[in-house]
Amino acid sequence: MAEQNTNDHLHGVTLEMMLTRLVEQYGWEKMGSTIDIRCFTNNPGIRSSLQFLRKTP
Repeated sequence: MAEQNTNDHLHGVTLEMMLTRLVEQYGWEKMGSTIDIRCFTNNPGIRSSLQFLRKTP
């Protein structure tokens, strides 16, 4: 099948990819101070943050 061109800039970008990039760029401490959620401040990790973000609207 031929790929369709899309205007969606996030097409193919996963939540894990976004979170990993944010951690690389800002770090857990900066993210936790900017967005006060526990998965960024107390024992932060990609896995626990993904679980929280996926179940939270």
